[in-house]
Amino acid sequence: MKKTESYKLEAITPNTLIVGVDIAKYTQWARFTDYRGIEFGKALKFLNDKNGFDSILASIEGICKLKGLDRVILGLEPTGHYWKPFANYLILNGIKVVMVNPYHTKRAKELDDNSPTKNDKKDSLTIARLVRDGRYYEVYMPRDIFAELRGLSNTRISLLKRQNAIKNTITALLDEYFPEIKKAFKHPLEGKASIQILKSCPFPSLILQLGEEGVLAEINKAVKKTVGRKKTRELVEIARNSIGVDYGLSAAHLRMETMIEELELHNKQLEKIEVKMEEALEETGLKEIILSIHGIGVITAAGFLGEIGDPLRFEHPRQINKMAGYNLIEDSSGKNKSGTVISKRGRKNLRSILHQMAKVMVAVNPEMQELYKYLKTRNCNPLKKKQALVVISKKIVTIIYNLVKKQTKYNANLVLGDYRKNQIKQAA
Repeated sequence: MKKTESYKLEAITPNTLIVGVDIAKYTQWARFTDYRGIEFGKALKFLNDKNGFDSILASIEGICKLKGLDRVILGLEPTGHYWKPFANYLILNGIKVVMVNPYHTKRAKELDDNSPTKNDKKDSLTIARLVRDGRYYEVYMPRDIFAELRGLSNTRISLLKRQNAIKNTITALLDEYFPEIKKAFKHPLEGKASIQILKSCPFPSLILQLGEEGVLAEINKAVKKTVGRKKTRELVEIARNSIGVDYGLSAAHLRMETMIEELELHNKQLEKIEVKMEEALEETGLKEIILSIHGIGVITAAGFLGEIGDPLRFEHPRQINKMAGYNLIEDSSGKNKSGTVISKRGRKNLRSILHQMAKVMVAVNPEMQELYKYLKTRNCNPLKKKQALVVISKKIVTIIYNLVKKQTKYNANLVLGDYRKNQIKQAA
C-alpha cells in the first residue's frame, strides 16, 4: 500500500484521463482533464442512479477513444455516504477510484480564479487538478470478511452511542426525581435488582406505597439471593428522606418504563452484534494470533480489523498509525519552535479502539506496564499519561502487524527489544 507522492505522480501519465466528480445526494458534476490539467469538453451533470452512472461511463469511454487514452483515474470527495454506491459501481467496471480530502478542495478552489466562489461544477475541476498533482489517497472498499467486520463494528459503535444517550437521559430523570438512589445501588443501570426497581417503582413515593415487603417482592422477580431484606430496608429509608420532586410522577414513570425497555433492547442487540463479531473474527484466521496478546479481547480485535481491513495490505505499521491520525505534527517558524502533537487526521473510531486497547494493556500486560512506566518517568522528555498512551497505542499496532505478517503468536520476550530493555534498566 504505497502512499508516497512520487508514486502517485508516476501513476499520472500522458495516456491518463483524469476525472473529477463532486458528489451530492441527487446530482453530481464531473469534469475531465488530461495529465496537464487541460480540460476536455464540457462539464457533465448526471443523476445519482444507474442511468447517471452509465452516462459518465459512456463519457469516459468516448473521451478515451477520441483522445487515444488507455488509463483512467477518477477522483471524488468522500461526501457522507453518498459516494459509496458510485465508487463501488466504478470499481466493478474497472475504473480506478481515488479520494481527495475535502479540506484540500476548499483550500485549492481559489487557485484557478482567485475567487472564493463555491459550486459543484467548479469543485469537480478542482478535484481533478488535485488528482493530477498527486494529492489523493487510494480507495479501500473491503469485499471479504473484513467488510463484514467493518459493518458489525460500525453498527456496534452506533448502538453504544444510542445506549449512552438513553443512560444519560435516565440518569437525568433520576437526578430530578430520586437523586439518592445511588446510595442503595452504586450503578443503577447495571444490576438486575436496580433495573427491576426502575421498571416497577423508580421514585420515592412509589417505593413508600409498596413498603418493604412490596419492594422485596419486586426485587425477587429479578434476583433471588443477591439482594435481601437489608438492602430493601435501606432503599425504603432513602426514599423516605429523598429530596426528589413529587410532581408529574405518572408521566415520568411512563417515560422511565419506555427508556428502560429501549435500554434492554439495545443490550440484547449489542450481545447479538458481539457474537457475530466473534464469528467474523474467527473467519479472518487471525483470531488466535491477535488474542495471544495479553490485554486484547475479541471485541477490540474485531473492531481493529474492521477499521483497517487486511493488515497485510500495508507495507509498514506507520501507515496504520497515520490512518489513525497518530502521525506527529508541529507548527514552527523561524525562532519559534512548537511542541509536537498528533494530527488526529484519520479514523476517529480506530483511535478510540487503540486507546481502549492501550488502557487495558497498561493495566494487565507486564511488558506494556513496564514501557508505560518508563515513558512517564524517564529523565529525558518524560511523557504525560495521554502522551504515553499514544506511544503504547502505536506500539500495539506494530506488534499486531508484525505478528500477522510473521504468522506467529505473541512472545513477551521479544516485545521490547534489547535497546528498549537497556533504556528501562538504566532508568530503574
